[in-house]
Amino acid sequence: MTNLYPLKFDPILKERVWGGKRILELPNKAKDYKETSIGESWELSGVQQDISIVANGFLKGNDINDLVETYLGDLVGDAVYERYGNEFPILVKILDINEPLSLQIHPDDQTALERHDSYGKTECWYIMDAEPSARIYLGLNKELTPKEFYQKCQNDTIEEDLNVITPQKGDMIYIEPGTLHSAKGGILVAEIQQVSDVTYRVYDWGREHNPETARDMHIDLAIDCINYKPIIPESLLKLKGTCDTPYFKITGLSINKDKYVVNSHMQNSFIAYLATSGAFEIISSGSKEKFEQGEVLLVPASLGEFAIQGKGKLLEITCKP
Repeated sequence: MTNLYPLKFDPILKERVWGGKRILELPNKAKDYKETSIGESWELSGVQQDISIVANGFLKGNDINDLVETYLGDLVGDAVYERYGNEFPILVKILDINEPLSLQIHPDDQTALERHDSYGKTECWYIMDAEPSARIYLGLNKELTPKEFYQKCQNDTIEEDLNVITPQKGDMIYIEPGTLHSAKGGILVAEIQQVSDVTYRVYDWGREHNPETARDMHIDLAIDCINYKPIIPESLLKLKGTCDTPYFKITGLSINKDKYVVNSHMQNSFIAYLATSGAFEIISSGSKEKFEQGEVLLVPASLGEFAIQGKGKLLEITCKP
């Protein structure tokens, strides 16, 4: 038996060339970044160099990986700990995509392990908000050879071969390793992924040709990892509000005043709740903790029965053992 309780974390804000101001408009984000373009807020991370720090209770100031090492399965679930050890196994971010995000892919587990000593990067995007001008690029609309793909990236014609969708608030999109993806035009995204920061940029919408805006490109690493076959983008939309991957499961919830009662013992995993709208309170034996839009609350696997009350929408995230 432990004295663990629902945990909140300090956000880790990251400036990006494609970012904007909307993350700073969310509750409880640092306000001293007003003159910069914040593209990402890492809400729950075990990635080395960017490990989340507890913001509430007697464990305030401790990082999440230290807590996993201390509390083991009581925090993350016995089977999850057996699979992942002392590294917290998922990464939860909020993205503000204003200018075009680079066209990119992520490697699978085997490739990431061999090249980077890292997990691969399976991820899911939940659209928290989208402007009418917003667009998401998702996979190819026709099959290309690696050589054709490379040439189209070099001569700025790859866009014509990409699927384009107009995202709607509440959409959930499953992005497997090797899937080309990008976005632009004003989108606020909740991103849930494996604990990995390995991204291969293959095209940067012309910024790569200007020495003042050029960033590192990775087409040489990506070329043998890309899915060159056409996909139907709608097949990756999870319209029923659930994204079930080999690594984690995400369920969209709507709460409207009535208490939502959960028992963490039934999951054999921690449960992370990301508020995509509204405000909530988690009530358990001996503790109460409030959180609101853009914040994550981590419920330890050992907590047992608890209730959520409030009004709005949540993502409920569990890890696959």
